[in-house]
Parts: sequence; structure tokens; C-alpha cells
Amino acid sequence: MGKFKFTELDIEGMFTVEPTVFEDNRGYFMESYNENDFKEAGYDLTFVQDNQSKSSKGVLRGLHLQVNYPQGKLVRVIKGEVFDVGVDLRADSPTYGKWAGAILSEENKKQLYIPPKFAHGFVVLSDEAEFQYKCTEFYHGEDESGIMWDDPDIAIDWPIDDIDEIILSDKDKEWKTLKESQIKYE
Repeated sequence: MGKFKFTELDIEGMFTVEPTVFEDNRGYFMESYNENDFKEAGYDLTFVQDNQSKSSKGVLRGLHLQVNYPQGKLVRVIKGEVFDVGVDLRADSPTYGKWAGAILSEENKKQLYIPPKFAHGFVVLSDEAEFQYKCTEFYHGEDESGIMWDDPDIAIDWPIDDIDEIILSDKDKEWKTLKESQIKYE
């Protein structure tokens, strides 16, 4: 049996990863990434940067992208719980403008892969969350862009009924809709 269970989502290129967790009276051990196992499953990815963030309940980060240096991201939560999404921005894709997402938590230890040429975002569902992700491209601040998190045409079904206030950064408040920005990767 492999150390990971890979599950394709409804958008080509997006998948979840569930690690094998070894638990006993001391706690647990797991591999969060193994290049050989990913390659054997057909995912030949090269990661160049790891990032980590900490946020409180209601913080919504996104929808982020880099225009000229698109990043693939393998994301996971090490504390708390988030709802994480990717939006397909590939011009020639039959799912252009569509989204897929997953609940990621310290309990389920599930990961989500968002390919390059996608917008990415997440909302914190727990009181606090620590979020880690591996990137296939370096961060280029001058290349950053985004799409409005509540774009009615994308219509992400954010599970936010139990959240009193959505907390956005100043830049995330300014993003336009996908239709207005016309972001498409060739």
C-alpha cells in the first residue's frame, strides 16, 4: 500500500492527498510529501518554496494568483480548519471559471493541490488556523493579482454561515470580478 491516497477532483489537475498516518500512544507520524510517491502516482512536481501563515476565524485570503509566474500549490493545515479553493483560469479549459475545494484540517490531514494557472484562496473556519503550502514557482510580489472572493459568476459555496465577519486584507477588498479582470492563461 502506498503512503498516500490521491483523489482527482472535478477540475483537471486538482487533487486531494491523504497521507497514511501511523498513530500510537506517543502521538502520530506521517509523511506530508514524498517525491517518489507523487511521481509514481503520476504527479511529477517540483517545489521551490514553502510558506506558512497563521490566521483567525473568518480570515479569508484570496483569490490570489501570479500573472506571469503562475504557482502550483500543495496546501495543508497543521492547526485548525480551513475551506480551501482553486479556480481554473486556463483559457482553453472546459472548466474555465469553475472552482473546486476541500475542507482541510489538522484532524483529517488532507492536502489539496492547486495547479499553476489557477486562482487560490481559503477561509478559516476554526478559531485559529496554521496553514502550510509548497509552491512550484517563487513568489513575485510585483506579479501578484487576484479575483474578488465572492464573484457571483464563479459562485464559490463558501461554508461561512457560522462566521460573524469575513476579514479581508486591503488588497483582497480591491480585486475585481473575473469578468471585469478578464484573467485568462493561454
